[in-house]
Amino acid sequence: MSDESPLIQSLRTAVAAAPADVPLRLHLAGLLLDGGRGQDAISEVAAALQRDPGNAEAQALMARAVAPPAPPAASAPAAAPAPAAPGPASGDGSYDWRRAEGELADVVPPRFVETPDDPGDSEHPEHPDEGPRPHRPLAADGSDDPGETSAWEVERTGVRLADIGGMDEVKERLDAAFLAPMRNPELRKLYGKSLRGGLLMYGPPGCGKTYIARAVAGELGAHFMSVSISDVLDMWIGNSERNMRELFQTARRSAPCVLFLDELDALGAKRSQLRHSGLRTTVNQLLAELDGVDAEANEGLFVLAATNHPWDVDGALRRPGRLDRTLLVLPPDQPAREAILRHHLADRPIAGVDVRKLAKRTDGFSGADLKYLCETAAERALMDSVRTGQARMIGQDDLLAALGQVRPSTRPWFDTARNVAQFANEGGTYDDLLAYLKSKRML
Repeated sequence: MSDESPLIQSLRTAVAAAPADVPLRLHLAGLLLDGGRGQDAISEVAAALQRDPGNAEAQALMARAVAPPAPPAASAPAAAPAPAAPGPASGDGSYDWRRAEGELADVVPPRFVETPDDPGDSEHPEHPDEGPRPHRPLAADGSDDPGETSAWEVERTGVRLADIGGMDEVKERLDAAFLAPMRNPELRKLYGKSLRGGLLMYGPPGCGKTYIARAVAGELGAHFMSVSISDVLDMWIGNSERNMRELFQTARRSAPCVLFLDELDALGAKRSQLRHSGLRTTVNQLLAELDGVDAEANEGLFVLAATNHPWDVDGALRRPGRLDRTLLVLPPDQPAREAILRHHLADRPIAGVDVRKLAKRTDGFSGADLKYLCETAAERALMDSVRTGQARMIGQDDLLAALGQVRPSTRPWFDTARNVAQFANEGGTYDDLLAYLKSKRML
């Protein structure tokens, strides 16, 4: 930061070059704490505790960083107030535990390894849907186009499939069905493989479908656009269709571009079940845009879609040339669960936590469930610190206690999916789901 002393700036550079040097990191944390930078100090101490959980100096610094300021002596003059000690304080000078909660619990990484996904589908603290925002569209070369504006956000994503822990089977199927033909244009031409068509991901909520879509864009080096039903639907007749048309036009101008259609069961619901004619015409417009005006219209446009309820998606959307490939995204396997837990425990003060043991005991948990498990354990340790007045580490007992409270959110989905897989599996659409249910003895 610009207002830091040269010594602190030099120490930050040294820590970045040697992140495993715990004494150096603690020296930086002590200087930050002495300078009234309590939150920054907590971040550095938490990183040190990740590498050396039993370090007495780190634990003492953490307790000092979150401890309430010492009350002024009774004989001290009331005129000149003492400099504020590091640590949260309310407006009247008393200790404010609500701000202490922010210091203990808000030291979390910005994204989920599966990000996760978005409300209802992302493990990923990663990406809450914020609706359309004014944005200047990108030209085909990736530069800003000053000639026109668009309501659709086009972004670049640095996420790759390697950033997703575990889920090797999903990665392999994604590569074989979608990525390999795009990475090898000469072979694609040799075998007459068209880039038309898209991929539909389905599965229980919170398992990282949105994060996978971002990773695909990163693998292709393409732009990324994420759209949900709230971004398209409009109360005025004709506006929803116009929004859909402008959405695809923006994506085509930004090619190569991955267009991600979230909540497809709402955006492309079965027209036979729609009572409102406006919704039916919106689905018709989506079908027309997927087909393109001509054979080259959607060249360089890769359409991915996600849904928790594929049985509610209009069958015409899954016709060859549209969303003709399907990928089942299941709850994370054990290696993925371990990676997700480590991600959400990173930068939190932990000691004696056996992440592998926790991963074994959380079979069936989604990425979002695992994030909530870590937050519940952190809340338990925080409230204990509030009661005792002494900050302590998050331990295995906190996570096991949280495990007794948190239940997998995927069970209701599997209850519904089981009936579909058994009695409505036309054409073998849900064979993968059926095999998984049998392997988990859910049938």
